[in-house]
Amino acid sequence: MGDPRGFIKHGRRDKTLQPVNARLQHHDEQYNYPREEKVKTQASRCMDCGVPFCMTGCPLGNLIPEWNDLVYRGKWKQALKALHATNNFPEFTGRVCPAPCETSCVLGINELAVTIKLHEVSIVDKGFDEGWIVPQPPTQRSDKSVAVIGSGPAGLACAQQLNRAGHNVTVIEKADRAGGLVMYGIPHYKLHKEKVQRRIDQLVAEGIEFRYSCEVGKDVSFAEIKSSFDAVVISTGAEEPRDLPVEKRDLDGIHFAMEFLPQQNRTNWGDSNIAALHPKKQTISAKGKKVIVIGGGDTGSDCIGTSMRQGATSVVNFELLDQPPGARGADNPWPQWSRIMRVSTSVEEMQVMGGDVFYEIMTTRFIGRDRTVTALETVKVEWVNGRPERVAGSEQTWKCDLVLLAMGYLGPRSELLKQCGCETDLRSNIKTDSKTRMSSVDGVFAAGDCRRGQSLVVWAISEGREVARCVDEYLTDSKSLLPKVRLEPFAY
Repeated sequence: MGDPRGFIKHGRRDKTLQPVNARLQHHDEQYNYPREEKVKTQASRCMDCGVPFCMTGCPLGNLIPEWNDLVYRGKWKQALKALHATNNFPEFTGRVCPAPCETSCVLGINELAVTIKLHEVSIVDKGFDEGWIVPQPPTQRSDKSVAVIGSGPAGLACAQQLNRAGHNVTVIEKADRAGGLVMYGIPHYKLHKEKVQRRIDQLVAEGIEFRYSCEVGKDVSFAEIKSSFDAVVISTGAEEPRDLPVEKRDLDGIHFAMEFLPQQNRTNWGDSNIAALHPKKQTISAKGKKVIVIGGGDTGSDCIGTSMRQGATSVVNFELLDQPPGARGADNPWPQWSRIMRVSTSVEEMQVMGGDVFYEIMTTRFIGRDRTVTALETVKVEWVNGRPERVAGSEQTWKCDLVLLAMGYLGPRSELLKQCGCETDLRSNIKTDSKTRMSSVDGVFAAGDCRRGQSLVVWAISEGREVARCVDEYLTDSKSLLPKVRLEPFAY
């Protein structure tokens, strides 16, 4: 504990958000980060608790009090080492994680929590700026080979851990770049893609092979992959979007979120064919359109922010669930993740520009002209015994030119599941042994959203690290030297 009175002397001072009108003019990152000395002051607020509940809130078990103290003392290089001990990509989580660690902070019981995410991203950014983060290829190789299907954060973390254990790793990605959702789903303004690409470049320099534009189950059979490698890890994510099967759903102008978001990221890259990943190669733009985003989660928020930056004339957001409370309920005590009302930066932008979030609202049908959506109809609902019931007389018609569906995901791709033959659970995710992370098919493992369902980037990295340890033990038939992910009962 660097300063035993730090949490008394200093209030919370986090990074600052650019004004709405300013940040809507660009797709660059929207935060301004404080100078090093101010970050050190914030790190002094950490109380180095006897029981560090912040670590139990983190799915990676990050050594938070340790690197907080090192930051306060100015030992940045040691802090980076402690940060990388549990997290392969802290520049991802330091920007897009909702920070369950902070809602578990002991100081947060009666004061504003320690700025843990600020310290995390400051450490890793300084590491890159100082040239401390360099490729770490293994000193020797085993004769074992592993195929990792999918290159999102789970697949990348798994690949890096197995490669550092000395195995020969090949990552197979259906898109033309690695990164999965952190590359093509999360917008530039939340996570700049050059920061993702430099990690990909690091993994390549460490000896990991990447095969792009190769969809397992389509361009190559799963059987061929399995016969060519000693182990296979499926980390494709939960790619099947939840649809809205109502009247006139087939009208033009109605798109899934992940048909829309990648196109802006490709535009920011300067790609000539931004619709390359769209199943019908359609180009989607919100410019000059009345946009309705259906779904109130992170993906819906990303659709809102991207639509605003593209120049939509109006944006509104529909959420089927009721509005969260303003404070913790009796059934949601500290140090659990606080299920409270939060306003994302994108929703703030929408509200400043005249839009809003409408809760407890259900879309009942679409209306169109010339095969293109022009409006949709909704009805208000009330939640009774966990089920939505329509409110009579609450029907409403909303004009729109573009509808983006961001209602969550149902599981991994069905074609891949058919070919791999892995058993699935009741939620259509790949079922694995809780200790070995192996599926019902020998030598085939699963990690990330395809195993646990749609979740957070921090959970994906956690899953990737843990499955790598399990695969290493399978390949070597001995206890792995790779670290075990430290998960506690209060983990979110």
